[in-house]
Amino acid sequence: MSPTGETGTSSTPPRANAPAHGASTIESTPNSRGASVISENIGVLGANVKKLRPWIQRDIEQVKECKTDAMLQALLQRASVAPETTQPELLQKCFKAVLPVCNGQASTALVKSSDVQTALNDYVRPGVENKFYGPFIRATNIALACLEEVKVDGMRAPVPAVDMICQQNDMPMYQTHQTAKSTRKPDIVILPLKSACAPFEDEKGSKKGKQKDNEKDNAIDNKDNARDGEKDDEKRKKKRKAHMDTNATAKPKNLLWKDVLASIEFKRKTPGRTKGIRPPPPSYTVTDYLPTKPEYLPVDHLKAQDPALDPSQIPATQPASDTTSFPWRFQFQTQGHRHFGIRREKSKMDPNDTDDDLDVTVQAGLYAAEMFASNPGVNYLVNLIIIDDIMWIWYYDRQGIIQCSGINFIQDLPRFMVLLYALQRFDLHDWGRNKDFLPVQVEGKRCHEFKIRDQELGEVDLLLHTSHDKRVTHYGLQGRATNVVPVTSEALTKKYGNFQDGMVAKIFWGEASRTSEPEILDKVEEIAKVHPTVQGHIPKLLWHHTFTNPTSAIREALGVPEPTKGSRVLYILIFPKLHPITELDDRELFDVWRQCILCHITLWKEGVYHRDVSPGNLMWYWKDGKRMGVLNDYDLSSLANVQGPQGNERTGTVPFMARELLTEEGQRGKVKHLYRHDLESFMWVFVWICLRYKQGVLLPRRLRRFDEWATLGPIACGEKKLVFLNNMTAFPPSDINEDVWDFLVDCFVVLKRDADNRYYLRLKRPSSSGECQQPDDDSNFDAFLSKFTSLEGWVELSKPSK
Repeated sequence: MSPTGETGTSSTPPRANAPAHGASTIESTPNSRGASVISENIGVLGANVKKLRPWIQRDIEQVKECKTDAMLQALLQRASVAPETTQPELLQKCFKAVLPVCNGQASTALVKSSDVQTALNDYVRPGVENKFYGPFIRATNIALACLEEVKVDGMRAPVPAVDMICQQNDMPMYQTHQTAKSTRKPDIVILPLKSACAPFEDEKGSKKGKQKDNEKDNAIDNKDNARDGEKDDEKRKKKRKAHMDTNATAKPKNLLWKDVLASIEFKRKTPGRTKGIRPPPPSYTVTDYLPTKPEYLPVDHLKAQDPALDPSQIPATQPASDTTSFPWRFQFQTQGHRHFGIRREKSKMDPNDTDDDLDVTVQAGLYAAEMFASNPGVNYLVNLIIIDDIMWIWYYDRQGIIQCSGINFIQDLPRFMVLLYALQRFDLHDWGRNKDFLPVQVEGKRCHEFKIRDQELGEVDLLLHTSHDKRVTHYGLQGRATNVVPVTSEALTKKYGNFQDGMVAKIFWGEASRTSEPEILDKVEEIAKVHPTVQGHIPKLLWHHTFTNPTSAIREALGVPEPTKGSRVLYILIFPKLHPITELDDRELFDVWRQCILCHITLWKEGVYHRDVSPGNLMWYWKDGKRMGVLNDYDLSSLANVQGPQGNERTGTVPFMARELLTEEGQRGKVKHLYRHDLESFMWVFVWICLRYKQGVLLPRRLRRFDEWATLGPIACGEKKLVFLNNMTAFPPSDINEDVWDFLVDCFVVLKRDADNRYYLRLKRPSSSGECQQPDDDSNFDAFLSKFTSLEGWVELSKPSK
């Protein structure tokens, strides 16, 4: 067996940070995230959106739990007149206030709350899942109309500018992520009334573009709507009642993810389909919480998948979770696999839609990913999962996921009513939308405005071109969620002048425990002043802002364990636009790549460790007729004067990480991230571009290599890299530059020999504990780099083109 074959056997996406097997410290940050591993680089990796599902699943496996009453209290506080002030009495006050609605004793000019119980009685009858959308929607919307009249001291009034309504969907919804298009089909969605009405008004011949306009209307502050007066309020209520009676339970066409406030996913167990559900009680009182069975939706079964079954090896028509078994005993057969006793028919309209076969928690997670991607800087999301008569609230933000204990909304209707009461008083910011990014229309395209006072520049105005074809968006749940969009700004143009290629805004959620990217760039700028290999080869930070909304706050309020672990804050950074290295090939590619390597080693010597070398982080621009390579993105970098690994997020992009970091030990954080690991990443980047691009264009899938690397787990990816090293003769395309290919072969021979030497050295140097030690002397960076710079190919390719 090859000595470099010790790479482990797991081929599933990475799970949460694994324990260090008796060790109390770790040498590096292991790969601890799910979808963020590849979603940051959909465009670079050419990943299929469908193949992100297993990674979404990994995020869900890390879900935290909290009690329902704690979440209800937090939501009520958010909807109160004093959200920053602790008000422990709110929950009990609201319980008492909603009881008349629960008991059919409340009414308005248009609805009466006794109809809520009528709808719930329809809901509990036997039948298949989609027969219960209508009763649930009717019960919810009637309750909302009655709750609008309920006043509780300390709570805000409902928000007419939002006017939330429950709307049936069960229709395909589409969204584009870089070059990939996703299709999802949530059962029910919560929308602003205007957004719910818009598809049906368009069908009747209303002016097109109404859906574009209503988003701006929704963003108007409630205070600006006070002038509408009672007549407009009555008109709104009548419009709402008309929609409730007709279209709320109809299937709309072309709903937009940007308008969705929450999604609701239903499942029906076998007994519920055949025997029905326990009916509502004659009356309701305020009681202590009674745990449901199960109290929390289990996710352990997601981890129990066959570890040998890799998602990338499953056909696109068969979802990666088809083999998942739900731990409840209600089961049935679908497509030859066992599921969790909840039958869901394939969509006749879209036979390729496979979301129906996924675990309900994964389905809801995919909907959350769509909602995150549809608006910039989203702070958090709330979705609901309903199985028979039990409802679970799922809260998503970039730190992770929290699920609440279940609510039996038939037997414990007051708690469901309190949830609706709180949500009805949410403005768009309370729903998680970022209030600083205001939607606007510019030349018929959706953009977002951001304005803020700056001590030096006065008001800084940013126009984010969020619909631009060149935007780079994030698709996932946890992690940095980096979005890069073109931006224009009068204030920054006045200070810096016009840039030939314009400017871009980088918007991301950085870990609060890490040294921030602006701080690291300050250090990099100082190094550039004295080192020519760095000067002109680093990004120029024009302006930045840090938002003061840490994700840990909600966890502290809910009593979630370790609330600050992995806490994130939102950053926005503005840079001149650069060109991606993937636009280049042959000598031009080598030249920019070489410049980035020389910049990288100088920064490493000076105490700035990049640690995330990937194609997306190697850029270039023109200066005096010459291409200048730029080592970009320092949000996962660290400084030498900071002891130990920082944060809870993996450092590195799996397809380009050194093989030693893609081992079991590396994924437990037991392998120190060294200079040679980053240099090895440069080699994987170079071969990746050479074998997947031609003259700056991504090759068709049938012609390009390494697609599966983008969706494999780290250990399995390491194994694939070993296969590549041992079989390079099977890889060269016929039209690759001969000098470039010879150079690549020589580089990987160097890497393989170096790995073999270190392997044999470890065999000879057992530690006192009996464990093999790795020789970690990484002080002579120049000596390791010289193994490559002395190659004949490096010297030849470094010569100016003739």
